[in-house]
Amino acid sequence: MNKPIDFQTILGADGRPAFVVMPYDEFVKNFEQANDLVPDAVVKLSFDEEMSPAKAWRTHLGLTQAEVAQRLGVTQSAYAQLEASSKLRKSSREKIAVALGISPGQLDF
Repeated sequence: MNKPIDFQTILGADGRPAFVVMPYDEFVKNFEQANDLVPDAVVKLSFDEEMSPAKAWRTHLGLTQAEVAQRLGVTQSAYAQLEASSKLRKSSREKIAVALGISPGQLDF
C-alpha cells in the first residue's frame, strides 16, 4: 500500500485550487516518473495543425527534416516518410526519439 503524499492546496482569489505545496522529495520522485510529458506547444502543433507527433516535436525543436535525417543516417525523403506515419513502429519511434533528444514515450500520443 502506498503512503499518502502530504501536500497543501492553496486557493486562489476565486476560491478554486491554484497551487499545491508538497515535500520536495515527493516532488522529485513524482517529477522523475513524469519523463514522458509532452509540452503543450507540441500537443497543439499535433492537434491544431494536424501534425504527426514526430513532425510536431521536430517543428517545436526548430529542426529541419534534413537535420533529423542526418542524425538518423537516412535520406531526407526516407525521414519524411517516417515522419508522415500516423503509427510508428517501436524501433522507429526509439530511433527518432534519440535523434530528437526525447524519450520514445513522448512520441506516442
